[in-house]
Amino acid sequence: MTDQAKDRVYIFDTTLRDGEQSPGATMTHDEKLEIAELLDEMGVDIIEAGFPIASEGDFRAVSEIAERSKNSVICGLARAQINDIDRCWEAVKHANRPRIHTFIGTSPLHRAIPNLTQDEMAERIHQTVTHARNLCDNVQWSPMDATRTEHDYLCRVVEIAIKAGATTINIPDTVGYTAPVESAELIRMLIEKVPGADEIIFATHCHNDLGMATANSLAAVEAGARQIECTINGLGERAGNTALEEVVMALKVRGDIMPYETHIDTRKIMHISRRVATVSGFPVQFNKAIVGKNAFAHESGIHQDGMLKNKETFEIMRPEDVGLAGTSLPLGKHSGRAALRAKLKDLGVDVGDNQLKDIFVRFKDLADRKKEVFDEDILALVTAAMTDGADHLEIVSLKVVCGTGGPAEATLEMEVGGEEKSCVMEGDGPVDATFKAVRALYPNSARLQLYQVNAVTEGTDAQATVSVRLEEDGKIATGQSADTDTVYASAKAYVNALNRLHVRRSKTGTDQKEISYKDVG
Repeated sequence: MTDQAKDRVYIFDTTLRDGEQSPGATMTHDEKLEIAELLDEMGVDIIEAGFPIASEGDFRAVSEIAERSKNSVICGLARAQINDIDRCWEAVKHANRPRIHTFIGTSPLHRAIPNLTQDEMAERIHQTVTHARNLCDNVQWSPMDATRTEHDYLCRVVEIAIKAGATTINIPDTVGYTAPVESAELIRMLIEKVPGADEIIFATHCHNDLGMATANSLAAVEAGARQIECTINGLGERAGNTALEEVVMALKVRGDIMPYETHIDTRKIMHISRRVATVSGFPVQFNKAIVGKNAFAHESGIHQDGMLKNKETFEIMRPEDVGLAGTSLPLGKHSGRAALRAKLKDLGVDVGDNQLKDIFVRFKDLADRKKEVFDEDILALVTAAMTDGADHLEIVSLKVVCGTGGPAEATLEMEVGGEEKSCVMEGDGPVDATFKAVRALYPNSARLQLYQVNAVTEGTDAQATVSVRLEEDGKIATGQSADTDTVYASAKAYVNALNRLHVRRSKTGTDQKEISYKDVG
């Protein structure tokens, strides 16, 4: 590794692979392309675009992302099997900079699954990494559950992978069991003991089961790892992964003790965080580091007084650094398109003229109903504009009557495949009545798995963001919408989820996982 490379930390984003493995977080084909484009623009070094052999839909998504990518290395995941690796190469080979990432579980627990001895597994690693390198000159290899693998055996198989041609060795903490001191010691041991370790890049992939994923990743970097695998919002299996926004901002803020360089445009963090939350159906918790609603909020008198005198008293980074504007450019009902475009630019959101026109109409409507429009409101409008489109189901009008005198009543007019229909339904509350009305006009067997309401900003006129998750015949779809009318936002979110199920019905297999597999980290 060159001296220059030693000071560079590469960001490997696996939102589209490990992140999508979160139950219910499956994304549509177009959503994957959109997120990949945002990651590419953001400056992510490597995008793990998916698991090509998992399904035909995953293969198509990885292939198209590879063809569209401008800057990032595009990586596909493959098990330690020849057909997996061949399928992965077919998907990524048209990228400007393709990578094959192959893996196998090396701990005693994982070796027992295929019932392989240490020697048999070592031979498979040699064969499959060699095959991958014969196809692609950029090969990453991962010993799954590395942190619970015997150290002597881990050194042995890492050496085999390096000699077979792997250019990056990833060390996953698959079950989130490791502590930072162990994470650092493991990387340090491999660099010191394994022949050829100084010629490749070591990576770290940490899960957050004990809440230490970011700390473990940074400890590994301090010990010599130079690639961090992470996801937007920390999305991923179980408790999730190292969050991209956390490690990038930690390196930026604490450059005094971690003087490493990354090429991430941090001003785009907030926008992509909100977008991933929307398409995955996993809202960002309010107190989430960096991107949570309360990350830059100060309520106590002591904190407010300190902020008024010097913002650095209680903030270690600026909101502008992650794509949130300061107090400049307040927006209201008298603001024009130029002001809105400038605000969007401050928030790191680039939109075309047609998108701006749509967002501006929504903004004016919101400004007429709210006393003050906040940055979070603007980002919610952008999300809504990107979510809506020419769909099978469209709400024309909704009127709800509710109170203590009897059941709630919803009067709904809706276009179903271009045909306008209407009905009146009663229910146990306004949302229940509304959902029953939707089902009456569009009969379906989808089961409601999640209904969640979050206020975007403060006050009784705040926009409510509603998330809905539906399941039908094993397919899971999410919908999200924001409006000052919570019931209407609920109806829109429910209809958005139904529209996604409708699309998947018409494109059988597009987003189904056709094989069972476990993640690499």
